[in-house]
Amino acid sequence: MNFYEEIKEKFCKLIKGDEIWSSRINVVNIRPLTPQEAIGSPERDDFPLLKGKEVMIQADFRGSLGQVFTDMPGNYSGTLGEVFEMPLTNNFQRAIFAASINAVLRHFRFISKTVHCRDKEPGECAAHLTPYILKHFSKPRIAFIGFQPAMITTLSLDFEIRAIDLDQDNIGKRKAGVFIESISKTKEILSWADIIFATGTTAVNNTLSALLINKPIIFYGVTISGIAFLMGYKQYCFCSH
Repeated sequence: MNFYEEIKEKFCKLIKGDEIWSSRINVVNIRPLTPQEAIGSPERDDFPLLKGKEVMIQADFRGSLGQVFTDMPGNYSGTLGEVFEMPLTNNFQRAIFAASINAVLRHFRFISKTVHCRDKEPGECAAHLTPYILKHFSKPRIAFIGFQPAMITTLSLDFEIRAIDLDQDNIGKRKAGVFIESISKTKEILSWADIIFATGTTAVNNTLSALLINKPIIFYGVTISGIAFLMGYKQYCFCSH
């Protein structure tokens, strides 16, 4: 069973009833958000959302919202059954899948943090990160997967950190106080690190499974809220809604 089939199986054990899967009343409606809708006016301007490198899509299931980052945004409307019948062969399909899970699990009150933080909150989230790491892991070497500038800046002040990103505009440059390395260095950096701090977007771009090694891993962001709940992953998302 592959990663996404396991997620589907766990989800289906929670969400039962034929009408949930096929009724046109239970349609998932998805649309991309503007940067202003997604993150508001944060205190710094180098978040990927503000640069157009990633887009937040929002699923609406009977008034409950679930948001997900993706580099393949688009509109979608379908029943939950139709969502689960998609082949999940590209980032667009996987983003619809993850956003729908977030919205539906929120609707049924399994999870609550499915909407991205806004304005000053990304900075507040980063400010709470160092105490969180110190409490749970003391002074670890951190493999940081993805580019979240506020978090990277904060962590680099107190910890040894190496960061990986997929964005070619970031790779090979010093960003937020840390040299950004390419995905080709993943195995080396995971071997070096004591813990892994990874963007939940890895669940959408199909790179998550490679991170599941015998080391502590914490996923950050709302994208992975539903999947983290289903799979039992640790998640850090201090200011989400």
